[in-house]
Amino acid sequence: MSVKKNPSGSRSVQVEVEVPGTPEQVWEAIATGPGISSWFVPTELDGRVGGKMVCHFAPGMDSDATITAWEPPHRLTAESKDFAPGGPPMATEWTVEARAGGTCLVRVVHSLFASTDEWDDQLEGAETGWSAFFRILRLYLEHFRGQPSAMFMVTGFGPGPVSAAWEKLTRSLGLGIVPVGQQQSSGNGAPAITGRVEAAHEGPHPFKLLLLDQPAPGAAFMGICPMGDQVFASLTFYLYGKTAADAAKENEPVWKAWMDQHYGAAPAVGA
Repeated sequence: MSVKKNPSGSRSVQVEVEVPGTPEQVWEAIATGPGISSWFVPTELDGRVGGKMVCHFAPGMDSDATITAWEPPHRLTAESKDFAPGGPPMATEWTVEARAGGTCLVRVVHSLFASTDEWDDQLEGAETGWSAFFRILRLYLEHFRGQPSAMFMVTGFGPGPVSAAWEKLTRSLGLGIVPVGQQQSSGNGAPAITGRVEAAHEGPHPFKLLLLDQPAPGAAFMGICPMGDQVFASLTFYLYGKTAADAAKENEPVWKAWMDQHYGAAPAVGA
């Protein structure tokens, strides 16, 4: 991955994913509030030039952007002024291109103007972050497109290194290493998860993605991220169907209690 640097002073990163669906179906998933909320984070979107897109990443952690181009079902652009503390505004362009075989290519380009490389790490971080969400977008469009959805995430912090923290998380869940495509169920007293392994990675940013049967139809993403001497552990559930909201309401406190038992609170600022 690298930041593209133009003589004009613009710096950008680009990510792409091929997903099933027509341009109209894909547009519904990436350019409406309910669609985005089904695979990313809870989002409100006013679909017009000058409209707002607000993504809720966590309590008190909202990202606010203004739509600057609106061309359904193929292109939208938005500008965010809170990309990074003290940073320049970041423009984001989404495009949808039809491909043969009933699929579309979704492309996201993040760009900003800067005279130095001060913000390149943040741009590369934005680029890296789409990988997991695009896997969930593909699952959503393939298996659950247009269905009611509900999502919740539980998080915690613990000591490093990442490899030991990941081993602890998977051991505590009773979810060891199995091949992609194999069914897996939780154990060791963890709340019930049953699903097919869709993707897994054991490197410096380990994760596992399951296509769920239990606690409800949907997807579960679990991962560990380094944060200095600490690690950030997360479990995110995307549930679908008429019972999704009730299933999320029932299961979120169960999983929060489990996470609180196994991981501590966020480290104090300046600690």
